[in-house]
Amino acid sequence: MEQTKILGVALWLTLVCPTLQVAITAEKEPVYLWPMPKTVAWGKISRPIPLSPVFQIVAPNHKNLQNAVSRYSRLVFTDHWFPIGSSSAYDLLTSDPTVTPPLEKLNIRVEDLEADLQHGVDESYTLTIQGGGEANLTARTAWGAMRGLETFSQLLRRGSDASVCPIIIPRPVEIVDGPLYPHRGIVLDTGRNFYPVKDILRTIRAMSYNKLNVFHWHITDSQSFPLDLPSEPALAQKGAYSSAMRYSQRDVRDIVEYGRNHGVRVVPEIDTPGHSASWAEAYPDIVACAGMFWWNPGSSWSDRLASEPGAGQLNPLNPKTFEVVRNVVDDVASLFPEEFFHAGSDEVVPGCWKTDKDIQKFVANGGTLDQLLEKFVYTTHPYITGRNKTAVYWEDVLLDDTVKVRPEILPRETTILQTWNNGPNNTKRITAAGYRAIVSSADFFYLDCGHGGWLGNDSRYDKQISDDPGSPFNYQGGNGGSWCAPFKTWQRIYDYDIAYGLSEEEAKLVLGGEVGVWSEQSDGTVLDGKLWPRASAMAETLWSGNRDGRGKKRYANAMDRLNQWRYRMVDRGINAEPLQPLWCLKNPGMCNLDQ
Repeated sequence: MEQTKILGVALWLTLVCPTLQVAITAEKEPVYLWPMPKTVAWGKISRPIPLSPVFQIVAPNHKNLQNAVSRYSRLVFTDHWFPIGSSSAYDLLTSDPTVTPPLEKLNIRVEDLEADLQHGVDESYTLTIQGGGEANLTARTAWGAMRGLETFSQLLRRGSDASVCPIIIPRPVEIVDGPLYPHRGIVLDTGRNFYPVKDILRTIRAMSYNKLNVFHWHITDSQSFPLDLPSEPALAQKGAYSSAMRYSQRDVRDIVEYGRNHGVRVVPEIDTPGHSASWAEAYPDIVACAGMFWWNPGSSWSDRLASEPGAGQLNPLNPKTFEVVRNVVDDVASLFPEEFFHAGSDEVVPGCWKTDKDIQKFVANGGTLDQLLEKFVYTTHPYITGRNKTAVYWEDVLLDDTVKVRPEILPRETTILQTWNNGPNNTKRITAAGYRAIVSSADFFYLDCGHGGWLGNDSRYDKQISDDPGSPFNYQGGNGGSWCAPFKTWQRIYDYDIAYGLSEEEAKLVLGGEVGVWSEQSDGTVLDGKLWPRASAMAETLWSGNRDGRGKKRYANAMDRLNQWRYRMVDRGINAEPLQPLWCLKNPGMCNLDQ
């Protein structure tokens, strides 16, 4: 009776799903998984496994994991993706007219249900599907089980006619997987332009699809302070763009919990002492150069008051500054359970501090701006560590050419530095000094680069034939107003080795990386396209690397997989931008630079 049932399923498949009638071999089984797992071992039997209409996922009692199980239980039946291209790209059936019995259940076993979602938590898993009946997903932690659920969902395929074709797993498979780097993230700036909560939640959802695990939330900047804080309510009341452009404490709790349900940590950043003009709306006395034009006409770049419009830096000589900062740190630390607290400290501009009369006297009496920054960092660092947090700073605090602190001000055991300048060179400098590093090199990982300038009243664009001699801007390799041009393509991101040039010991200090969207020219209307699928490229390199088993860069293989993955993300409601004309997927290999 069972054999008759199986034959009947096979006959139905061949009648209603003709796109599935192609033989396969074990050597040519296509892998449409992103990021690529560490090992994928297909079974020798080339038979597809249909998903039972009553398929279920069974998992242990864990709040966040149960939420994920409910989510994926819906997704496996609503994800209508199928590989785009010729029929050979959807090789599911063999010439053998039989198929295996349906897959009825996925059993999840977790060894340590108490492991919390923190840096370094074990995200490994093993997924075994031997045939019909039951499959098994084992993981050390609930967070690893979530990664395995995502891989399971990507194994599923549906025929081109989703209304009649069943959901199928190509063949038996065993996947053993886990990340190369524990920190794999996105930094999103909500200070320059506001993003509604729904856009942040959608971003976190897309991150979980790509096995990214850190949402670095650059909440405030010189332009706005959109976060409601109970101890300092005036900062958002006066510093946000409007009452509708603020994040309430309930919003934060919802975002943090949504992140946990998707295995994504939410790391807050309150950038200080630079990038703080918005604080002046509530506390004008603690902010130097607030309200002043950012770069006076005719002055040199070194005399600017800020690196972009919105001048203002916290004044370390005013005791009130530290009172307000301490309240902010305490409130943010309470709102975010995450162990990392990002304190910014980038782009402290000398010209701004020099406008303040008290600072002028301090310098006239032999003080330096380095000492001023050291006073700020030395005083505020304990605010962070006293809340059992690790302080994260941008690299500038140690490496800046004009204003920086001495290494003894930054304890290595409680400090992490995030790179963004000079590519691998600054990663080398940080790790050689014994600090842990998060890599966000603008040369590779800044997704807002190459979109042109955003400053108004800029006569440099008014050049009809050529630029001024010696000042390329629109022509001859000029950056068009984007300081970090050119645009960072997915291949540029994918080919970056974040431990390049490091010794073995230095490489151990690299925690991972983050791609960044700085929001001078971004908001929720364009966010998905800015992020995806380029952020997916970094996701794979930090999860399983950018090289195959022979050590060769696998960008050629990644092209088709990422193209297919982009369409699958779109099917899942993520408006990822296209990588190529659709013709390229329908004609594999024909759009390559080299054959």
